[in-house]
Amino acid sequence: MADLVESNDLTDMRLWLAEHPPYEIADELARMDSHLAIIPFRLLDKDRELEVFEELDPVHQQEILMGLRDGAFRELLEEMDPDDRARLIGEAPAKIATRALAGLSPAERKMTAALLGYPEGSVGRYMTPETVILHRDLTIARALEVVRAKGADAENIYTLPVVDDGRRLAGTVQLGDLVVSEPDTLIKDVVDVFVPRVQASEPAEDAARLMQQANLVALPVVDSEERFVGILTFDDAIELIEAADSEDIARQSGASPVAGHYVAASVLRLARARSVWLLLLIVASTLTVNVMQGFEATLEEVTALALFVPMLTGTGGNVGSQSATAIVRALAVGEVRLRDLPKVAWKESRVGVVLGIMLAAIALLIGSFLVGVDIAVAVAMSVIAICIWAAVIGSTMPLLARRVGVDPAVVSAPLVSTLVDATGLLIYFTIARAVLGI
Repeated sequence: MADLVESNDLTDMRLWLAEHPPYEIADELARMDSHLAIIPFRLLDKDRELEVFEELDPVHQQEILMGLRDGAFRELLEEMDPDDRARLIGEAPAKIATRALAGLSPAERKMTAALLGYPEGSVGRYMTPETVILHRDLTIARALEVVRAKGADAENIYTLPVVDDGRRLAGTVQLGDLVVSEPDTLIKDVVDVFVPRVQASEPAEDAARLMQQANLVALPVVDSEERFVGILTFDDAIELIEAADSEDIARQSGASPVAGHYVAASVLRLARARSVWLLLLIVASTLTVNVMQGFEATLEEVTALALFVPMLTGTGGNVGSQSATAIVRALAVGEVRLRDLPKVAWKESRVGVVLGIMLAAIALLIGSFLVGVDIAVAVAMSVIAICIWAAVIGSTMPLLARRVGVDPAVVSAPLVSTLVDATGLLIYFTIARAVLGI
């Protein structure tokens, strides 16, 4: 596609667009510079234009909108699903957000403003209010009539919310259950009253994880008084989980998340996302230098100890990083909670013992051959102690970070590795001095 755009081959561009599904077109547009991506986008039919636009990330949607005339700008936003539109406007610069809201019809503006009224990152920003709501006292026959009458305007009709007279959520019913039930059966006799629900102010990622855990196609959202306000659909849940996992991966590697497509991101943008954490880590690594200076006399007396510093710091960093990554993942999927901190620390300390003994045996064998038994014993003992310490630090830091309201991924692999490097050297030189009698 990029070659066709650069050669301005409009005929072949139209053919290419007609032969590819919306998600593939969106991926190609996301790879291009914004001033080029707008060219094939304008060649799309009206129906496919919206489908492709909704496949784009908000950052690329904003770039496309900036290249559209007022009429096309308003028409595109008017046709979007309310939750997708609210997400776009919520992340857009003030100039685009103001222009977008001003161009909407009163009904769509009211709906969008209601979603934007929920806290940023809450499930209220991602839910759709366009649903078919059934009253618990309806018959199956009447409920199906309601679905036929209103279903075309709803984003999801497979999971249908059921409410009482006060619009309080009574549960949900599946469309399949309506189809196979007797027409005169009442909705309240087939409703699932145990279906999970979340409040609109709760974190969107937690709601998405709940959907994944409970295998739900849609999750009902209620207000503080249990009144039904919307539904979180599975496609939005998948996007939320993907975004959260991408952010965790970036932070675990010591970088800030970069919105948008990697191919379209500039070198400076990628460098900026990584530089802040690298600067912090290089400052933190000066702890290692200070430790080395503190034991300079020990190194002068037994210079062979310096041979094993890279091995010990590398081993400690790797063990700590493995523990941190495992706990960050367990936190994300709900396998570990804050109250599990003592249990996690105890389990990981024992894992550290097992790993330490395995690695110490190898260190003892190699060290005895290279520098003698005395130093090899000191190194082997240090390996065990460092593995235990690294496993405990790597597993507890993410949990402590969650406790104080910091993203656990921020204090994961790179930071844990840097901290274990410095403290591991303290352990090493302390054990070496005791074993060697320095």
